[in-house]
Amino acid sequence: MDSILVQDVISDLPQSIVETILTKIPIRDAVRTSILSSKWRYKWANLTHLVFDDRCSSLYNDKGLVEGNLVKFITRFLFLHDGPIHMFTLSSTYLQGSSYIDQWLLFLSRKDVKELVIELGDREWFRAPTCLFSCRKLTRLELIRCELDPPPSFKGFLSLKCLVLQQVLIAPDKVENLLSSCPLLESLTLSYFDSFALSICAPNLKYLCLEGEFKDIRLENTPLLIFVSVSMYTDDTAEHFEQSSTCNFDKFLGGVPCLQRLIGYIYFTKSSSNTSLATEATDLDFWENECPSDCTFRLLKSVKIADISGVPHEMEFIKFLLRNSPVLEVMSIIPSTCVTDGRINMLIELLRFRRASAEAEITFTQPRM
Repeated sequence: MDSILVQDVISDLPQSIVETILTKIPIRDAVRTSILSSKWRYKWANLTHLVFDDRCSSLYNDKGLVEGNLVKFITRFLFLHDGPIHMFTLSSTYLQGSSYIDQWLLFLSRKDVKELVIELGDREWFRAPTCLFSCRKLTRLELIRCELDPPPSFKGFLSLKCLVLQQVLIAPDKVENLLSSCPLLESLTLSYFDSFALSICAPNLKYLCLEGEFKDIRLENTPLLIFVSVSMYTDDTAEHFEQSSTCNFDKFLGGVPCLQRLIGYIYFTKSSSNTSLATEATDLDFWENECPSDCTFRLLKSVKIADISGVPHEMEFIKFLLRNSPVLEVMSIIPSTCVTDGRINMLIELLRFRRASAEAEITFTQPRM
């Protein structure tokens, strides 16, 4: 008798609570709840947050069978789905540039999807269909390993607040046009972009993460930025080093008056075998000459810089930050794994630098091997 009462109580829970329960389990298991009772038969069909991954398919030794099983499950799920879809996440190592994915995205564009995450396998890159740009109500978009080509008629994602592009093939000018057509954008991540010269115009941007080989980075209109993480790398050739070293860090940092936290993995040198090039640098007064005399990071509280070799350009950059950050609380320095003998001398030199903030603490962390 007690078990029947408990079952009735669970079955009569509000849909919002039922959905919370169902979203805590894999979506394939959520569908299986339909066998519990007649009241549960289509509870899963009203889910607004959908997460599809390889667990949705039965396990086979044949990848083709796994892919077919996965396509069948997702297609049938969407066909039977009833109501709005707020979030759709697809992460699979089996699915590739299938025409089924184009159909799913067309379906989602008609459901006013708000959050969309697509991450497919690493065999071939997925080409995003034109219907993706019809998802006008997107607030979050994450694309990993795909080709992206906004059509000329695209007017922007007017509600988008978070954009993540990782290993995405897209022309530099189209990236800039995409960013400028997202007026509410608050968070931007661009990863594994090579040989890019990029201008970012995003008046509401607060969080910025960049990783790649950028020839130049310009922040044209980003007055609200409070968090910046930059990972820049180059090949072990002088030509690439010269290209990357021309990146306008003065213009980059000059566009972040509200910066509170800065993380940098910026390789001023190419490798331990070529540090002599950086050691012999003659333009060490770069920051004094190129940056405005009143340049001050008045809100910057935390700085983390990794893979430091201790060459003059790097040390001058650190000195510049310390000298112009009046409320800085902590600067974390992580030396390069290539640097062993000179770490103590590097630390001694860092501690001698003048600091605008009396509260500024310099921490020196051993690199992970």
